[in-house]
Amino acid sequence: MADLPVFRVNYAPVFSHCGVDFAGPFSTKPSVGRSRIVSETYLALFICLTSKAVHLEIVSDLSADTFIATLKRFVVRRGYPTKMYSDYGTNFTSTHHKLHEVYKLLSSQQLNKALNTFCLSREIDWYFIPPTSPHFGGIWEANIKSFKRILQHITLNSVFIYED
Repeated sequence: MADLPVFRVNYAPVFSHCGVDFAGPFSTKPSVGRSRIVSETYLALFICLTSKAVHLEIVSDLSADTFIATLKRFVVRRGYPTKMYSDYGTNFTSTHHKLHEVYKLLSSQQLNKALNTFCLSREIDWYFIPPTSPHFGGIWEANIKSFKRILQHITLNSVFIYED
């Protein structure tokens, strides 16, 4: 068996090395009024690869823009991660490309030095596991499996009602 990665055995702040994956879809409907509209929502699971702490966010769809909004909510709550790990999903790769374009834009233009140092110091290194190899992301896949099992036992596959 190979050695564990360095970030799994060395001390690091919580959520500085994160794994992210999606679970779902789950059927939901708003609690306001008498709406019968049932929509599909997803769950974004962020896991700290050092301490195995889990952060869950509800996501309306799997687009890159929605994931960027979810990532912003995560960062506000938990702080900026230095390294992110994910599978090779299209929403993750397009988010990575969009963020990288913003970093290039900020570094190429003649902007204020303080703005550059603030924005560029928060660049997140994004690592993808190889395509068609979910066992590389076993730590977040196991947590998604646990979450789905617990949710199924609690709700018995019913529709979730949420408040905006």
